[in-house]
Amino acid sequence: MSFTIAIRQGPTRLANKLPVLTKTAFRSSAPARAFHQSSTKSWSFFTPKTAISPILRSAPRNAFARQTRFYQSQAPPVDSGSFMKKLLTGGAIFGGTLVAVNIVFNRETRDDGGMPAFEREYLNSTFLHTGLGIGIIGLTARQMVQSGFVYRLMVTNPWVFAIGGLALSFGTMMGTRMVDPDNYLPKYALWTAFNATQAAFVAPLLAFAPGALIARAGLYTVAMMGSISFVGATAKQEKYLYIGGPLLAGAAIVAVSGLAPLVIPATAARTLAMTENIWLYGGLAVFGGFTLYDVQKILHHARLAERGVIKKDPVNESISLELDFLNIFIRMVQILMMQQNRRK
Repeated sequence: MSFTIAIRQGPTRLANKLPVLTKTAFRSSAPARAFHQSSTKSWSFFTPKTAISPILRSAPRNAFARQTRFYQSQAPPVDSGSFMKKLLTGGAIFGGTLVAVNIVFNRETRDDGGMPAFEREYLNSTFLHTGLGIGIIGLTARQMVQSGFVYRLMVTNPWVFAIGGLALSFGTMMGTRMVDPDNYLPKYALWTAFNATQAAFVAPLLAFAPGALIARAGLYTVAMMGSISFVGATAKQEKYLYIGGPLLAGAAIVAVSGLAPLVIPATAARTLAMTENIWLYGGLAVFGGFTLYDVQKILHHARLAERGVIKKDPVNESISLELDFLNIFIRMVQILMMQQNRRK
């Protein structure tokens, strides 16, 4: 199980792009350049805080805030009519996707008279915790952007950030899973800390993507996961639990393709483009499959809990769905940004 979660840490790919984002931040703002200009007095790494003027201490935060406002200012004004049209179009796409996926993948529905009440209650509780976790991640990431914490992460060593973030993420996740569900306080404290570590991985992407694009990516992610979850909830019992092994293999391929830019030279443009497509579109397929698998696994655990074999633990169940959401959402954002760049 730990290998499954290790493979599905898609947000760690953001750490590979932090050097590029750091260079962009320093090129785009004059105060950031002034912060690195040499002065008549030689500075030491261990210079005490009292020796640094308040202006210099606030320069990185001001530079990052200006750049964030620059990207936010690029979004066009929202027209109420066009917004309603886009909303209706998005609803139609969601409904059509739901019907199409249900027809293709859900030909064999449940033969036990529908979903029992205890399964529905456990599934709803898991979705509630998943929504709360995504909300904590979003609010924490937004606060990290506004406070300048993302900028301080960007100017540090990317490898230190990646390794330290992964260590905290794995530690809080495994701690959450190991705590008994009856111990509410440590359980939810570790779960909140896990969501905060995921917010640190997502925050750099939210800082440089327009708000309208983030909203579209979130809508598409909800539509994709909602339609797949509906299929998993109404399909025949344990019909898709067998796909866990193939999904692990696919996730391994996606993870390797995400690490390809570290070992493949920049001159191999076609190979890099192919690995990028595997990471983006192959990742969408893999984590969409994981969503289907996780929903059926939740229902299977609900039946086991009803028989007294295991304890009900919607917090642990929600972690898998949160990772599916984040991996799909990040890829949606990057695909939309690529499309936007092609139009310019």
